[in-house]
Amino acid sequence: MPARQHASALSRIRELVAIYSDPNASVAELLCDRRSPDALAYRIIGADLEASDLSYGALRAQSERFTAALADLGIGPGDRVATLMGKGADYLIALMGIWRLGAVHVPIFTAFAPPAIAFRLIGSGAKAVICDTAQQQKLLPGDDIPADPPWQVVTTAEAGTALPGALRFTALLEAQSPGMAAAALGGDAPIIQIYTSGTTGTPKGVVVPTKALAGFQAYAEFGLALRSDDLYWCAADPGWAYGLYFGVLGSLTTGVPSLLQQAGFDAGTTFEILAQYGVTNFAAAPTVYRSLRSFAGPAPKITKLRCASSAGEPLTPEVNEWAASALGVLVHDHYGQTEAGMLLNNHHHPDLAAPLRPGSMGKPLPGWSALVLKEQEDAPAEDGELGRVAIEVKDSPLAWFSGYIDDPLKSAEKFAGDGRWYLTGDAGRRDQDGYYHFSSRDDDVIIMAGYRIGPFEIESVIVTNPAVSECAVVAVPDSTRGEVLEAFVVLRGGEAPSPEQAKNIQNWVKTRYAAHAFPRHVHFIDALPKTPSGKVQRFLLRQQRREQLADLVAEAR
Repeated sequence: MPARQHASALSRIRELVAIYSDPNASVAELLCDRRSPDALAYRIIGADLEASDLSYGALRAQSERFTAALADLGIGPGDRVATLMGKGADYLIALMGIWRLGAVHVPIFTAFAPPAIAFRLIGSGAKAVICDTAQQQKLLPGDDIPADPPWQVVTTAEAGTALPGALRFTALLEAQSPGMAAAALGGDAPIIQIYTSGTTGTPKGVVVPTKALAGFQAYAEFGLALRSDDLYWCAADPGWAYGLYFGVLGSLTTGVPSLLQQAGFDAGTTFEILAQYGVTNFAAAPTVYRSLRSFAGPAPKITKLRCASSAGEPLTPEVNEWAASALGVLVHDHYGQTEAGMLLNNHHHPDLAAPLRPGSMGKPLPGWSALVLKEQEDAPAEDGELGRVAIEVKDSPLAWFSGYIDDPLKSAEKFAGDGRWYLTGDAGRRDQDGYYHFSSRDDDVIIMAGYRIGPFEIESVIVTNPAVSECAVVAVPDSTRGEVLEAFVVLRGGEAPSPEQAKNIQNWVKTRYAAHAFPRHVHFIDALPKTPSGKVQRFLLRQQRREQLADLVAEAR
């Protein structure tokens, strides 16, 4: 990037940091009240594909009512208020009401069962939980939900169908008037208490302060390149970090009109919405793009899409082989974390845009200083060397994470060099041109006969095989090589498992990656185990396979 453009980007970062770190910063003012009342905040698409619009004026008035209702319930600044809600206008009003009060939002994914819900409600000390009709039964007393919970339940259910003892959302709004003043608690005040997906252990609590919004807006501007004339659609679920940070907060920080789909994901419906509503800027997990690629039905022509982005897991190369013709644009892979927001991107902004490199998650977002540390030493690795992806904290004005809630040991593990470096927990490398390449979670790296192999590199090759829909690669113990690769493969429709199919996949890796790195066994399965946010849980496959091998050894004895 030319020096002038680099200076301009860093100047914008300093401006955003100043706005959101201000001691008098008001979240509701910054996200809602400063907008024109007539401006479109969200276009909400129902299950029938009909749209209803929510303006900033309506969002302000209704959230003021809800803020007053929360205050009447004895909830105040700093108190935790959870949401267990599907996407819709009530959800957005609830969020803005929480933030207007100065309370802290606790997102709970709607696919969770009572144990995971209780874990978050109890762990956060929530004073209230707002749910919708489809979710309220999960809050009934049982093995996980206490009979006399310390939280008040507010439901969007109609009269007569509400959970016993719950307050009705609509009734609370109707009993209040607009005009409730917005809290102005400053940049250090917490706005979200979110829990990690638990990919590598028990979910950990993360407190997100107001000043983190600087990084969220920076990503919206530079990574996504949101413009005032866009219709933006982030298909990620706001029960998780990417969907909340960038499907809600990213659009609200910029004021760019956004789309919210109420129904669950369906490939055919996604194509219809993209075409019918002229979405210009689309972001989704790679799983969504792979599902669109596999869709066998008739699909409308996509003509308005200007930018497509992916995050949450690495983007495999077969997606862009398809996207150029099917979507009219290439999908840009982006990388981030619950504890930081987005860190590395194939940026869409014209000042930062660079040619895409297959398998690369791009370059650092302005405001973040990234590097790769050696695996066994707190020192920078050479370009091309596989190591630990990290952030230089002192040179990263967008950094805000200081540790997990009530977990000093896990918090300490996230930093190295006496706090100099933030460790992402992911392995990767940086090439000589400054592009970063994801390899794996630290504990997924495979060491076979002295070779260090990142499973993603092998997976990226396997999924380009025409017979393969998805795959995961893990290591299993081997007496000769230390570890060997094995692949778990989901075949595309119409393909059948067979020894010949397994051989085909092994040869595919030998000829397209390396002869030494082919999977010694190929296991055909119906679906990969994933977290609710869509991340593949390799550790479950690894554990399952090692238990199988241990049983075989025991039987042989």
